[in-house]
Amino acid sequence: MTQTGETIATAAPPPIASSVPETGSAADIGPLLQADKVDLYYGAAQALWSVSLSAEIGKVTALMGRNGVGKTSFLRAIVGEQPIGGGEIRFDGVPLGRMAPHERARLGIGYVPQGRDIFPLLTVKENLETGFAPLKRGERSIPPDVFELFPVLKSMLRRRGGDLSGGQQQQLAIARALVTRPRLLVLDEPTEGIQPSIIKDIGRAISWLRSQGTIAILLVEQYFDFVHELADTFAVMDRGQIVLSGSREELDPDKVRRHLTV
Repeated sequence: MTQTGETIATAAPPPIASSVPETGSAADIGPLLQADKVDLYYGAAQALWSVSLSAEIGKVTALMGRNGVGKTSFLRAIVGEQPIGGGEIRFDGVPLGRMAPHERARLGIGYVPQGRDIFPLLTVKENLETGFAPLKRGERSIPPDVFELFPVLKSMLRRRGGDLSGGQQQQLAIARALVTRPRLLVLDEPTEGIQPSIIKDIGRAISWLRSQGTIAILLVEQYFDFVHELADTFAVMDRGQIVLSGSREELDPDKVRRHLTV
């Protein structure tokens, strides 16, 4: 981690995600993330039942459902925080198996957990620099794109994370994930408890990231109107299973909303 007086980044730092890997274009390699028939258990209790989902570069995949239906458990399986009990998760064709979270981060999986999990006693700058952990030494800089997406953070670099509003903390959590130059960005309910103006800022950031064509985005949400504007494909979960899935054009909004109401 750099000292407080040093500059944010060296000249011409690499962007958030610079290119599709040499294996080919997104169309050539298929989905970046592919989960097939994933089961997950907490002790004797089964939380996920044969869940299959994919995420493609240049697209937003939305996973929706009420609280407690298994959405976060599925994300924890993807990022390696919870082992799966059956099925398989592949990233760029590589089975993740029991790969540790930090190893998955090095592959290019960036995670913004529900509740944000920023470090309240660290400054905004120091929080962003924690995203350096999975990067090679020569890549350890904060991409200028981060401050273009969330300009408020640039003016708050010396403020402690715990002093930010909830919406500003959410922007910081997303920015920290982007510092890792992810190929897959996993967002767990980024609009929860956030004021409408910052929800719009987050939506614009997600839309811009998708437009770059270098990142796959997996978005877990309950706010249907927010998701409907952004997502290319949808999956709806209930009781640990996918009960609806399809493109934006294929899904009936009324059916989706019925699975989101209590």
